[in-house]
Amino acid sequence: MSSRGSHVPTSEVLGVPQGSFSLTRVPAHHNLRAWDAADEYLLTYLADREGVETEESVSRPTLLINDAFGALACALAPCQPIKWGDSVLSERATMTNLVRNGLAVGLVEQLPGSAAPAVPADIGGGSPDRLRVLIKIPKTLSLLEYQLRALRPLLSSQSTIVGAAMSRHIHSSTLSLFEEILGPTTTSLAKKKARLVFTDFDPDLDPGPRPPAASYEFGSGLSAITLPGVFANRRLDIGTRFLLDHLPVPKNGDRVLDLGCGNGIVGVTLGVSNPASTVLFSDISYLAIASARATHNRALPKGRQDEFLVTDGAEGVDDSSIDLVVCNPPFHDQHVVGYAAAQHLFAEGRRVLRSGGQLVVVGNRHLGHHVRINELFGNVKTVVSNSKFVILSATRS
Repeated sequence: MSSRGSHVPTSEVLGVPQGSFSLTRVPAHHNLRAWDAADEYLLTYLADREGVETEESVSRPTLLINDAFGALACALAPCQPIKWGDSVLSERATMTNLVRNGLAVGLVEQLPGSAAPAVPADIGGGSPDRLRVLIKIPKTLSLLEYQLRALRPLLSSQSTIVGAAMSRHIHSSTLSLFEEILGPTTTSLAKKKARLVFTDFDPDLDPGPRPPAASYEFGSGLSAITLPGVFANRRLDIGTRFLLDHLPVPKNGDRVLDLGCGNGIVGVTLGVSNPASTVLFSDISYLAIASARATHNRALPKGRQDEFLVTDGAEGVDDSSIDLVVCNPPFHDQHVVGYAAAQHLFAEGRRVLRSGGQLVVVGNRHLGHHVRINELFGNVKTVVSNSKFVILSATRS
């Protein structure tokens, strides 16, 4: 168990029946906690149902899905759970919070979202038939459907399946997916504006075939492949469309970075515009990088020296090694609107650019990206704008 130290602000401590845990987000954010009321509700429910550190609780194979910052992983570390999620930042936050609470990192196995989920090995004589699945309900229905379908082959009629989210994020369409793919579903009463979702697995249910990955055209003879949960999943978003119309053409030998690449549309367009350039695709999402690879493989010939990185910003890319960085930064962190992610990407873009290298950014006019970019580069100019979007550029001195 972890206990709160006197140096830890109260706002950073999750107190649940399993113990008190000092938690931080990655990256740290002074206004946002690393858990929500749905995490508290779920952990309290489990303690009420099974007790804390009882043989029943600890021996059950446990699969955690979408545990954003490791709150569930820390509280349930004695169960040696498997954690399945799509963000490399989530993986890092989980490791950070395990260490922060004196828990061995090896207690929690982390699987990337692009891989199939797995049943944890038996612990203390536990049986896979007793698999306990705890799922924080994701923001997008497409990702939820993908995860529930991937989960189904692991389940038995004795499995426990509990979802959790803030009430405003649980809709009739959410519950319909649980029912259509897994089985009969009910919800709890709301507590602190959070709700739990309970599903009884029906092994005889036929949810039908898995839908194919979304695909759509974004240029002459070019089409994107987009896996669930990736930005612009079903259609080309209007900001990216505007950016594609005003992209610079890389020079021969240029090394280009599609920073926060999503499904790789921007990087592929740049690669097509000058085959003598190389493109590096980076994103925090495993599913995004898998999408970018698929889009790239469909559009560009084999033998290119392009690269793909699941990473935070441009981590792993050498300083002063890139000639052109292009970015359509997010302004949401899960359900929260914020600018920290964009600011981080701009700073990473500056770090990896060579002297004379260029950063190109598209964003909504009202976001004020020009202020943040100017603070970093000391120069920023408007390339083009319309009533909703602006494309900005800056040059590293």
